[in-house]
Amino acid sequence: MPAALFSRLVFGAVATFLATSALAAPVTVKSCNREVTFDAPPKRAVSNDVNLTEMMLALKLQDHMVGYTGVSGWKTLDETLREGVKELPELSPKYPTKEVLLDVDADLYFAGWNYGMKVGGEVTPETLELFGIKVYELTESCIHIMAKNKPTMEDMFTDIINLGRIFAVEDRAEALVAGYRAGLDQITTRIGAIEKPTRVFVYDSGTEKPFTSGRFGIPTAMIEAAGGVNIMDDVEKSWTEVSWEPVIERNPEVVVIVNYGDVTAEQKIAFMKENPAFKSMDAVKQDRFVILEYVEATPGPRNIDAIGRLADAFHPRNM
Repeated sequence: MPAALFSRLVFGAVATFLATSALAAPVTVKSCNREVTFDAPPKRAVSNDVNLTEMMLALKLQDHMVGYTGVSGWKTLDETLREGVKELPELSPKYPTKEVLLDVDADLYFAGWNYGMKVGGEVTPETLELFGIKVYELTESCIHIMAKNKPTMEDMFTDIINLGRIFAVEDRAEALVAGYRAGLDQITTRIGAIEKPTRVFVYDSGTEKPFTSGRFGIPTAMIEAAGGVNIMDDVEKSWTEVSWEPVIERNPEVVVIVNYGDVTAEQKIAFMKENPAFKSMDAVKQDRFVILEYVEATPGPRNIDAIGRLADAFHPRNM
């Protein structure tokens, strides 16, 4: 064999080996207070909840999934998601058991604390690790197990980028995040300088006591990005129950209604309008209600468009 040909063959073999090695290089991402290493992209992933599932769909990862959980039980499935997951089975209507994940031989569970996992529950990163199932946790939810700053939209961007790294679709993830950032910049430019943020209350559910988003829920970040302030920003929780008294005292100018479940958004608005206790509330007097679907009010790809609608409602004169 001529020396030149031999050299080319050796060089080609080495290059192929290096390329293969690079593709197979382990990827390590931060998940709450843990580091999780993936030797290869997962092939049998399961996502929980509508918003996390939409992150997977936005990255076109259906071929890496064996199903999803926690959607129909909360009545959060809409036509957009239905179209995206039409070939994927829902493995559990609410939180899955270990057996559900084991039965489909899952290799990744994309979930969060109170988004498919409960502290001390049977499905956690520690309990699933025993069966070789890795867990990536929703960044916003980490407040349930560790101290963290209140969320910004960077939390959602972090999850998209990390999923991109886990599944080896970094370019796809970076392009999505770049688009989200551009959308936020356009909203900021549109509303201009805000002298006084609009006072906003998030009404999820409940009549005796409202369930709302506190300091550590993603709606706080969304409201701030839209030029408002969450009147429950001093409540050191993500989603929690409060009493009506501080809501009335803090007099929100806008009420954001989270729409899902058995009680419709229209019924929630009617409850507030018809209750004499709320008649002096600016939002009620001026009929300033904004409806966000559950999937828009939880971390996910629809957040940016939702922020744009919030900005339009908070600052109509700036539009």
